[in-house]
Amino acid sequence: MSALTVLHVGFGATIQDLGRPGLSDMGLGSGGSADRGSAALANRLVGNRPGAAVLEALLGSVSLRADAHVVVAVTGAAPAVTVEHADGRVRGAAAFEVLTLAPGDVLTLGVPATGLRTSVAVRGGFAVEPVLGSRSWDSLAQLGPEPVSAGTVLPVGDDADAWPLVDAVAPPRTPWPGDPVVLTVTPGPRDDWFTPAWRSTLAGQDHHVSPDSDRVGVRTTAAAPLVRAVTRELPSEGVETGSLQVPPAGFPVLFLADHPVTGGYPVVAVLTPGSVDRAAQLRPGDTVRFRVRG
Repeated sequence: MSALTVLHVGFGATIQDLGRPGLSDMGLGSGGSADRGSAALANRLVGNRPGAAVLEALLGSVSLRADAHVVVAVTGAAPAVTVEHADGRVRGAAAFEVLTLAPGDVLTLGVPATGLRTSVAVRGGFAVEPVLGSRSWDSLAQLGPEPVSAGTVLPVGDDADAWPLVDAVAPPRTPWPGDPVVLTVTPGPRDDWFTPAWRSTLAGQDHHVSPDSDRVGVRTTAAAPLVRAVTRELPSEGVETGSLQVPPAGFPVLFLADHPVTGGYPVVAVLTPGSVDRAAQLRPGDTVRFRVRG
């Protein structure tokens, strides 16, 4: 079995796949890749099945050494990409292309100009040991294969079923540094718990990403909070990925892949699937604008 060995991890990296759907009765969320679109694109580029496990790296900053001939692709937050051969020669490469590595080649990712999470797929997928049917690390439940570190050996599996696609899809447009990220939401299920002005308050101002954001959720701040019309306590109820849960301070928390399965604060709206992927790429300090649909 071929493998990739982790030589360096800068800001953290985990193995992720499609997660563990259907286990909410056990108190487990689905988890999986935070930016599913980027992970799916990486897998398509190398000809993998949709459920193949990828490496999700924070702010790039990862080096991987191949011990055999492998095919890889880098998507998501686009870093500078280089390949150093065993004889010391270095060649430039790029995100969103199909790359081939020979034995001894080292793939190195720099820090992307924008975005937070980079997905790395290898043809065949990363065959780390699954836990409850998934190879994903769940940061809230502390479940699954541990985050990778220097020296971790990542075996390559057999989750490929097609030829690599060099024209799978055009790379997604990423915002320029400092540009606001626009997220689309659908109202409900508890929008009636807020004053009618909640739409203009949400959509009419800039929101900023707080430093305490993670795979559980993106915490935001703004000049004006959302105001509750119903002030009684809400019994805990199920929440979905992409929910905008509003704590007492009035500033939404955007639930990402590792969110809890229930919550006791009202959900004013839910992100569209594409907006969930964009939210997963938000860095602390980024500016967010919401578009309310319907």
